[in-house]
Amino acid sequence: MRLTRFSDIGLRVLIYLERAGERPHPVTAAEIASQFAIPHNHMVKVVGHLARAGWVRALRGRNGGLRLAADPHVLTVGQVLRELEGDDELVDCEATRCALSLDCQLRGLLKAGMRAFYAEMDRHSLASITGGSTGEQIVRMHKMFWSGTTAEMA
Repeated sequence: MRLTRFSDIGLRVLIYLERAGERPHPVTAAEIASQFAIPHNHMVKVVGHLARAGWVRALRGRNGGLRLAADPHVLTVGQVLRELEGDDELVDCEATRCALSLDCQLRGLLKAGMRAFYAEMDRHSLASITGGSTGEQIVRMHKMFWSGTTAEMA
Protein backbone atom coordinates (compact mmCIF):
# COMPACT_ATOMS: atom_id res chain seq x y z
CA MET A 1 0.00 0.00 0.00
CA ARG A 2 1.21 3.47 -0.79
CA LEU A 3 -0.35 6.75 0.32
CA THR A 4 -1.25 9.25 -2.36
CA ARG A 5 0.55 12.57 -2.62
CA PHE A 6 -2.77 14.19 -1.66
CA SER A 7 -2.76 12.39 1.71
CA ASP A 8 0.92 13.12 2.24
CA ILE A 9 0.31 16.83 1.72
CA GLY A 10 -2.80 16.73 3.92
CA LEU A 11 -0.88 15.22 6.82
CA ARG A 12 1.94 17.76 6.42
CA VAL A 13 -0.56 20.65 6.43
CA LEU A 14 -2.19 19.41 9.62
CA ILE A 15 1.16 18.78 11.31
CA TYR A 16 2.42 22.24 10.36
CA LEU A 17 -0.76 23.94 11.56
CA GLU A 18 -0.80 22.00 14.83
CA ARG A 19 2.39 23.73 15.94
CA ALA A 20 1.33 27.17 14.66
CA GLY A 21 -1.18 27.74 17.45
CA GLU A 22 0.99 30.25 19.29
CA ARG A 23 1.68 32.41 16.24
CA PRO A 24 -0.02 35.82 16.16
CA HIS A 25 -0.76 35.57 12.42
CA PRO A 26 -2.37 32.68 10.60
CA VAL A 27 -0.30 30.44 8.35
CA THR A 28 -0.82 30.85 4.61
CA ALA A 29 -1.09 28.11 2.03
CA ALA A 30 1.84 29.74 0.23
CA GLU A 31 3.96 29.44 3.37
CA ILE A 32 3.29 25.72 3.76
CA ALA A 33 3.80 25.16 0.04
CA SER A 34 7.21 26.85 0.18
CA GLN A 35 8.27 25.05 3.36
CA PHE A 36 7.57 21.61 1.88
CA ALA A 37 8.33 22.42 -1.78
CA ILE A 38 4.76 21.63 -2.84
CA PRO A 39 3.13 23.26 -5.88
CA HIS A 40 0.72 25.95 -4.70
CA ASN A 41 -2.22 24.62 -6.74
CA HIS A 42 -1.87 21.19 -5.06
CA MET A 43 -1.74 22.90 -1.69
CA VAL A 44 -4.95 24.84 -2.37
CA LYS A 45 -6.83 21.66 -3.33
CA VAL A 46 -5.70 19.82 -0.21
CA VAL A 47 -6.45 22.77 2.10
CA GLY A 48 -9.91 23.05 0.57
CA HIS A 49 -10.59 19.38 1.32
CA LEU A 50 -9.29 19.73 4.89
CA ALA A 51 -11.51 22.79 5.39
CA ARG A 52 -14.57 20.92 4.10
CA ALA A 53 -13.75 18.12 6.55
CA GLY A 54 -13.81 20.73 9.34
CA TRP A 55 -10.18 20.30 10.35
CA VAL A 56 -8.84 23.58 8.97
CA ARG A 57 -10.37 27.03 9.23
CA ALA A 58 -9.54 29.23 6.24
CA LEU A 59 -9.81 32.96 6.89
CA ARG A 60 -10.07 35.35 3.95
CA GLY A 61 -8.81 38.88 3.71
CA ARG A 62 -5.67 40.83 4.45
CA ASN A 63 -5.06 39.11 7.78
CA GLY A 64 -6.39 35.79 6.52
CA GLY A 65 -4.76 32.42 6.46
CA LEU A 66 -5.13 28.97 7.93
CA ARG A 67 -5.70 27.77 11.46
CA LEU A 68 -6.19 24.28 12.79
CA ALA A 69 -9.90 23.86 13.59
CA ALA A 70 -9.74 20.29 14.92
CA ASP A 71 -8.66 19.24 18.39
CA PRO A 72 -5.21 17.72 17.76
CA HIS A 73 -5.60 15.45 20.79
CA VAL A 74 -8.75 13.90 19.31
CA LEU A 75 -8.06 13.90 15.55
CA THR A 76 -6.25 10.68 14.63
CA VAL A 77 -3.99 9.87 11.71
CA GLY A 78 -6.46 7.09 10.86
CA GLN A 79 -9.36 9.56 10.58
CA VAL A 80 -7.32 11.79 8.30
CA LEU A 81 -6.22 8.94 6.06
CA ARG A 82 -9.73 7.51 5.79
CA GLU A 83 -10.98 10.91 4.68
CA LEU A 84 -8.16 11.58 2.22
CA GLU A 85 -7.52 8.05 0.93
CA GLY A 86 -10.96 6.59 1.28
CA ASP A 87 -11.77 3.28 2.87
CA ASP A 88 -11.99 1.27 -0.35
CA GLU A 89 -10.64 -2.20 -0.80
CA LEU A 90 -7.08 -2.56 -2.06
CA VAL A 91 -8.25 -4.83 -4.87
CA ASP A 92 -11.59 -4.56 -6.64
CA CYS A 93 -12.31 -8.18 -7.51
CA GLU A 94 -15.61 -7.44 -9.23
CA ALA A 95 -14.12 -4.89 -11.61
CA THR A 96 -11.33 -7.20 -12.71
CA ARG A 97 -13.55 -10.26 -13.31
CA CYS A 98 -10.98 -12.43 -11.65
CA ALA A 99 -11.32 -16.17 -12.25
CA LEU A 100 -10.42 -16.76 -8.60
CA SER A 101 -13.12 -14.49 -7.14
CA LEU A 102 -15.26 -17.34 -5.79
CA ASP A 103 -12.43 -19.17 -4.01
CA CYS A 104 -9.83 -16.45 -3.40
CA GLN A 105 -8.40 -15.90 0.05
CA LEU A 106 -6.38 -12.86 -0.98
CA ARG A 107 -9.32 -10.43 -0.75
CA GLY A 108 -9.99 -11.32 2.89
CA LEU A 109 -6.32 -11.11 3.74
CA LEU A 110 -6.05 -7.64 2.19
CA LYS A 111 -9.18 -6.47 4.05
CA ALA A 112 -7.70 -7.70 7.33
CA GLY A 113 -4.45 -5.90 6.56
CA MET A 114 -6.29 -2.63 5.90
CA ARG A 115 -8.25 -2.97 9.15
CA ALA A 116 -4.99 -3.54 11.04
CA PHE A 117 -3.35 -0.55 9.31
CA TYR A 118 -6.22 1.80 10.18
CA ALA A 119 -6.45 0.42 13.73
CA GLU A 120 -2.78 1.31 14.24
CA MET A 121 -3.23 4.77 12.68
CA ASP A 122 -6.22 5.36 14.98
CA ARG A 123 -3.90 4.92 17.96
CA HIS A 124 -1.99 8.10 17.06
CA SER A 125 -3.45 11.58 17.42
CA LEU A 126 -2.21 14.60 15.53
CA ALA A 127 -0.83 15.96 18.81
CA SER A 128 1.10 12.75 19.48
CA ILE A 129 2.95 12.91 16.16
CA THR A 130 3.87 16.59 16.50
CA GLY A 131 5.67 16.21 19.78
CA GLY A 132 9.36 15.70 20.37
CA SER A 133 11.85 16.38 17.61
CA THR A 134 9.16 16.60 14.92
CA GLY A 135 7.46 19.43 16.79
CA GLU A 136 10.78 21.15 17.41
CA GLN A 137 11.58 21.01 13.68
CA ILE A 138 8.19 22.49 12.80
CA VAL A 139 8.74 25.36 15.24
CA ARG A 140 12.14 25.98 13.60
CA MET A 141 10.42 25.98 10.19
CA HIS A 142 7.95 28.61 11.40
CA LYS A 143 10.82 30.78 12.68
CA MET A 144 12.85 30.30 9.49
CA PHE A 145 9.91 31.34 7.36
CA TRP A 146 9.47 34.57 9.26
CA SER A 147 13.21 35.25 9.04
CA GLY A 148 13.13 34.77 5.24
CA THR A 149 14.65 31.29 4.96
CA THR A 150 13.09 27.90 4.28
CA ALA A 151 13.75 24.41 5.58
CA GLU A 152 15.63 23.62 2.35
CA MET A 153 18.07 26.45 3.06
CA ALA A 154 18.76 25.47 6.67
